Amino acid sequence: MQINVTEYLDKTAAVFPNKIAVDDLKTTLTFMQLQRYAHNIAVEIIKFDSINLPIAVYMSKGCDMVVSFAAINYSGNFYVPIDTKSPDSRIKNIFETLESKIILTNKANYSKLKSLYNGEIICIDDITSSADIPLHIINQAREKIIDTDPIYSIFTSGSTGMPKGVVISHRGVIDYIDWAKETFNIDENAVIGNQAPFYFDNSTLDLYLMFATGATLILVPEEYYAFPAKLIDFLNDKKVNFVFWVPFVLVNIANFRLLEQKKPEYMKNILFAGEVMPNKHLNYWRKYMPDCLYANLYGPTEITVDCTYYIVDREFSDEEPLPIGKPCKNSGILILNEQNELVKINEHGELCVRGTSLAMGYYNDPEKTVKAFGQNPLNKHYPEIIYRTGDIAYWNEYGEVMYVGRRDSQIKHNGYRIELGEIENAVLGTGLVKTTCVIYDNNKKEIAMFYESDKDLNFEEFRKNMLNFVPKYMIPTKYIRVEKMPMNANGKIDRLKLNKGVEQ
Repeated sequence: MQINVTEYLDKTAAVFPNKIAVDDLKTTLTFMQLQRYAHNIAVEIIKFDSINLPIAVYMSKGCDMVVSFAAINYSGNFYVPIDTKSPDSRIKNIFETLESKIILTNKANYSKLKSLYNGEIICIDDITSSADIPLHIINQAREKIIDTDPIYSIFTSGSTGMPKGVVISHRGVIDYIDWAKETFNIDENAVIGNQAPFYFDNSTLDLYLMFATGATLILVPEEYYAFPAKLIDFLNDKKVNFVFWVPFVLVNIANFRLLEQKKPEYMKNILFAGEVMPNKHLNYWRKYMPDCLYANLYGPTEITVDCTYYIVDREFSDEEPLPIGKPCKNSGILILNEQNELVKINEHGELCVRGTSLAMGYYNDPEKTVKAFGQNPLNKHYPEIIYRTGDIAYWNEYGEVMYVGRRDSQIKHNGYRIELGEIENAVLGTGLVKTTCVIYDNNKKEIAMFYESDKDLNFEEFRKNMLNFVPKYMIPTKYIRVEKMPMNANGKIDRLKLNKGVEQ
């Protein structure tokens, strides 16, 4: 039985030693090189006599970061990716929470890190690569790890402004990757086009599918996402056939109607998660790329990436919501009403998760951990932790989970309970805008709609069209046209920024 994710790399490096593992356009690494460089760095980490401790990785996205993650896991510790573009104050808060003995960086980021951190810094560029590696030292460290020990921690934004470090176990990742390999038939022939930053948990699928199967991981430069035509050319140049992206990238390509001119010719699997995928834009992709497999995945950061999935297998109208599907293997889904009872078909409730996919909690924050991760109210016989996602969902007549929206995106307007996500679906269903984000202005008590469009809306036509999908009280009364939706670092629409804009 597999215990540590580095066992994936060991097996793959033995079978495909000279195959390209990672390509960041500046550097390529074979599986043998990736393993060897990671071993060399792991030996240096082990000298600090640490085990099961967090080691931050402060560097820009690239091959160096992938090597560092593997090295830290080989050393018996867990890694914490840091966004080098984050404000200094946030980075210092993370370092204070971690109380880390060591931080890994490279020469390009060494000087900046020195101004933020006073402890031990390992600059991986200073470590000489050697084939003569004392593997017994690495094996001794790795043998101390069990599968419920941490593999990584990713810091998310907290409601108090303080970042929270979600801790994920080796077992959670191993279960997830084994499920994904089997479900999507991924093998060494996959060429994965990575979009997600390494401090965003969606990148876990890309990284460890590469480790586990011998697939090649292409790190797509961030600037290509602003130029969809160049992005498609890049995908074709690298023969990318598998992507797991936030929906906005796919939406952008659909809005430019690019698939009528050029297509990602090698594409086979298109997976998406992180926010709602509008059927309007998915239908465009399905029309012009009908032979691809499309899958909608769902999971909060407090889960090992995803806990439900839906492989698109039937037709949907533009205004319909897309299911988030059924539980991933070894994940349990509970939808509970306010009385902590299981909901009936089509009854709304809070989506809760149980199983090995659950995070271990928040690093150095037992108070927040206890609030978020609690006893399963349906089980009074032995300890069983569930995570309450704060997401509203229901089971449809097909036995699929349908995502409705965040509990905190459910508003009360003129006495009606309204889900903002339902309004957004209706807006896209009119076919009059490219993209939208609906916000509630609590001060003025009005529903505000940000939208991308080639021209200003004809509001009379728009409202008349909206009445085909939602009642009058759900139609926005404030409209803000934007040239481009603001995006956060993870590639999602920056709702916080829009919220601030609507309150001004």
